[in-house]
Amino acid sequence: MSNRQKRRAPKGVLGRLIRTIFQFYPVMLPIALVCILINAVVSSIPSIFMQNIILVVEEHWQSGDWAAASADVFRLVGLLVIFYIISLAAGVAFQQLMAIITQGSLAKMRKKMFNGMQKLPIKYFDTHNHGDVMSYYTNDIDTLRQMISQSLPQMLSSGIIILTVFSIMMYYSIWMTLIVLLGVVCMTFIVRKVGGGSAKYFVRQQEALGKTEGYIEEMMNGQKVVKVFCHEEAAERDFDKINDALFADSEKAHRYANTLMPILNNVGYVLYVVVALVGGWLLLSGAPNLSLSGQAFGISIVVSFLNMTKQFTGNISQVSNQLNAIIMGLAGTKRIFDLIDEKPETDDGYVTLVNVKEGANGELIECEERTNVWAWKHPHSDGTLTYTRLAGDVRFFDVDFAYEEGKTVLHDISLYAKPGQKIAFVGSTGAGKTTITNLINRFYDIADGKIRYDGININKIKKADLRRSLGIVLQDTNLFTGTVMDNIRYGRLDACDEECIAAAQLAGAHDFITRLPQGYQTELSGNGASLSQGQRQLLAIARAAVADPPVMILDEATSSIDTRTEAIVQQGMDALMTGRTVFVIAHRLSTVQNSNAIMVLDHGRIIERGTHEELLALKGTYYQLYTGVLELD
Repeated sequence: MSNRQKRRAPKGVLGRLIRTIFQFYPVMLPIALVCILINAVVSSIPSIFMQNIILVVEEHWQSGDWAAASADVFRLVGLLVIFYIISLAAGVAFQQLMAIITQGSLAKMRKKMFNGMQKLPIKYFDTHNHGDVMSYYTNDIDTLRQMISQSLPQMLSSGIIILTVFSIMMYYSIWMTLIVLLGVVCMTFIVRKVGGGSAKYFVRQQEALGKTEGYIEEMMNGQKVVKVFCHEEAAERDFDKINDALFADSEKAHRYANTLMPILNNVGYVLYVVVALVGGWLLLSGAPNLSLSGQAFGISIVVSFLNMTKQFTGNISQVSNQLNAIIMGLAGTKRIFDLIDEKPETDDGYVTLVNVKEGANGELIECEERTNVWAWKHPHSDGTLTYTRLAGDVRFFDVDFAYEEGKTVLHDISLYAKPGQKIAFVGSTGAGKTTITNLINRFYDIADGKIRYDGININKIKKADLRRSLGIVLQDTNLFTGTVMDNIRYGRLDACDEECIAAAQLAGAHDFITRLPQGYQTELSGNGASLSQGQRQLLAIARAAVADPPVMILDEATSSIDTRTEAIVQQGMDALMTGRTVFVIAHRLSTVQNSNAIMVLDHGRIIERGTHEELLALKGTYYQLYTGVLELD
């Protein structure tokens, strides 16, 4: 889709939004609409009462029966008060209902966005700015709030008033109505010429706002890097460009919008004067009245028409004023629906991970309770089931992979990792080390070849079950708001405190945790900002340890830990790796020397493989890296 197409006022979004809100509130929304209808229609009635009051005064002026005139006037005023009370009740009910509908709809929309976001593939987050994604939940939701709570109800109410007043005008005088319609044509032309230009800029404004927030979020996360490299001025220049683009779109959008209202107001004043002049001329000339009511043209009709003209043009101005807010709201709503409509991560797997126990004859029997013995439950086309014990045997067969079509980053990767083996990947940045591990947990799917897990093609395994069998420790740690214990338990939510403490001891994190103010109950926030990078990494390792998976992926897991701490962690990692298949990515070659096999990668190809001693004897790339002739970048 081109940028031009994206910037057009969204089509079909309003209808979908209304249907969505109706699904949320199938009873409350119609009641609110009825209240709007009552409030709008009743607010148009005073013109009829004014005309009738003037007719009563005219009628009794001739007879001089002021007592009867007063009685009739009081009766009409009493009815008018009753109508105003009805209007007030409908207005209050509408406002109360809309408060519930608006906030409830926003809460449900946020929930739909967040729940949908949890099902998106990793590729989405790799290709979308995180600040722009956050803008969906802030700016776009706020424009939606304003549109639901204010703009749409105001526009609907104004539209009903316009139709009601127009009908009353036609009833009293077709000639005078035509005069008003000429003024409306003029106002419509102005709205199209002046206001039409603002629509595309309001859409651009929402897009630019998302980019601006994305850049700010990026700079906040990288503030240390900015300062270390004295990049402040360059960051300011880049921000100025983005901010200026936002200013340009916002300024144009609001300039058009702010110009429109004064023009429409003055056109309304001119139309008011024209109606008064034409009405006076018709009165003086004694021209016949063409109307649906059949009444003779008189001062009562002129006075009522002046009041209705002001009401008519005022509501047209209100509609025009809300148009831009609605366009901006629809732009935000379209972005929200775009996020909700993002294609979720596909999963065609049917092999699941289940708890099992051994039967009397050694067969595997599925269990409901947790046994800590796992097996792959494999249904077959003939209706039979087989259970394969989860062992952690991972094999690659001639695997090719490309993030983008035509740009292959892995070429003909073949390797095997038997249960309990430690496989290390060594190579420069961009060689394909992390990409291989991303394929094991199916963050991305391969283009060609096969990956088998315990002899099963991983495409047949449900992704959630596949990932439950894997533990991963990344170079970039992510801690969540909560206690230290909560962050460790994140690896397995049903783990008890004792299991979490044991995992922390295994990772070497127990000592520093006990020195925290509240120990394991110490509250963390801001991604564990109160902890050192090494301490955060130790908690991430403990989190993986408590999951107790048969396969462990360590992506630069000790890169942020000093040499002394690394020795402590390495002891725990060795205990953790016992009986597990482990894939290690490391820049420090000292951490991979005890690996069963070391794969040296270069530009997506395995160029050397073997044990530490075998690769040293080969005196190839690994030997040059180990001896310092080459350096990893």
